[in-house]
Amino acid sequence: MVTDKQVKKLFKLRSLGMKKSEIADKTNMDVKTARKYMKAGKLPSQLKMDHNWRTRPDPFKAEWEDITDLLKNNSGLQAKTIFEDLQRKNPRKFQDGQLRTLQRRIKFWRATDGPAKEIYFEQEHKPGILCASDFTDMNNLNVTICGQLFKHKLYHFVLTYSNWEAGTVCFSESFESLSTGLQNALWELGRVPREHRTDRLSAAVNNLSAIDDFTPKYEQLLCHYNIKGQKTQPNSPHENGDIEQRHYRYKNAIDQALMMRGSRDFDSRKDYEDFLQNKFNQLNSNRVEKLKDEMKILKELPGKKLEDFNDYTATVSKFSTIRVSKNTYSVTSNLIGERIKARLHAEKIDIYYGAKFIESLPRLIGNGNHKIQYRHVIDSLIRKPGAFENYKYKSDLFPTVHFRIAYDILKERSPGRANKEYLKILYIAAKKGEELANNALKKLIETDDFISSENVEEIVKEGDAYDIPSAVKIPKVDLKMYDELLSFGKEAAI
Repeated sequence: MVTDKQVKKLFKLRSLGMKKSEIADKTNMDVKTARKYMKAGKLPSQLKMDHNWRTRPDPFKAEWEDITDLLKNNSGLQAKTIFEDLQRKNPRKFQDGQLRTLQRRIKFWRATDGPAKEIYFEQEHKPGILCASDFTDMNNLNVTICGQLFKHKLYHFVLTYSNWEAGTVCFSESFESLSTGLQNALWELGRVPREHRTDRLSAAVNNLSAIDDFTPKYEQLLCHYNIKGQKTQPNSPHENGDIEQRHYRYKNAIDQALMMRGSRDFDSRKDYEDFLQNKFNQLNSNRVEKLKDEMKILKELPGKKLEDFNDYTATVSKFSTIRVSKNTYSVTSNLIGERIKARLHAEKIDIYYGAKFIESLPRLIGNGNHKIQYRHVIDSLIRKPGAFENYKYKSDLFPTVHFRIAYDILKERSPGRANKEYLKILYIAAKKGEELANNALKKLIETDDFISSENVEEIVKEGDAYDIPSAVKIPKVDLKMYDELLSFGKEAAI
């Protein structure tokens, strides 16, 4: 097949006055073919005729009008769905291999006669005006901490002009996570843009309201930093395309960096967060010039951060539990019947009675979940061991896998006394230390020894006896002996 490149060379050689046979030889072309293109004075692509006729009968001719009616009424219909419907209505008329033909015909119809498509209008960003943020799921990166899968999200922030970006690890799309992430980004930047755009996060937008205003807490956050809020239209995530694109590119950069690192496992959460921050620093180093333009226009930060928590009041039930943000938590039984304050942060809940701080509890993700701390209920369970068997939150009272295994072994070997014996072991963990009790159970399980509260307590006592002191005192070194050694060396040299 003769190409445009060959014919262009042919025209060039002809202009040099070479013979037709020589030209044909140098262009790797038959003489008759060379003569044809010299006579036509056109390239092969210019001589090619458009193919506007059918080479075989149209198998969908009889059904085409019905097909186009379906497409007009349901623009999202796929060719495969229509084809399967035709096969059901016309058995043995349409073969599977004809699906591609229908797909091509529908594609052509949509491009020539179909409904108009939505146009996306590329925006021109101005320095210092707009920032955008959103949450993105990081679980598909398969990051582990000490071998355990680290399920998490990332609050992601970007300046739409320079693409300067920042992020904070979080575990839910709560207002507290939004507030923490946004404030972290602004204080790392050191300045404040004029407008902030999000999609319709429930943490920021009251989607149940007829006028879908921002939530009061989010309004307070915007007011504190003097930022004007923007939100996307319903079902229009592309309107926040700047941050969506940064999600994709940043996670791809992290994935590549993890491959180069050779491992997706980290020794601690801090090590992983440092890894993420290093990647942000690396990416932002290429945006310095544009960021300078932004910094001239960005506003100053307020005097301090806004507290990123929500306060709830709750009465402690007779079950020694409270309900906070649609989740159930246990608290110390001393507070049963009392009104307490629960201060809800992004990752923890601080419990106060009056002005006194009681304790911090890890915050649960989602709704309808529960977390019962065995230390809160063990004193009562020891006195009422019969309540353990059908306790609603029984699954929470196995702090590690070794406690669960030990309980199952007790149930298998001594079903009548298993609950009482297990609760005694749990009591030892509460009073002597969970780690010591866990190590004792691990030892008994691995050696297939008899599991009992007495054996656990004995091993725990041995651990106490050989426990390392909390503070190691190093005696002060007397530097005079070094002076004596130096003077001795001088005398020896003399």
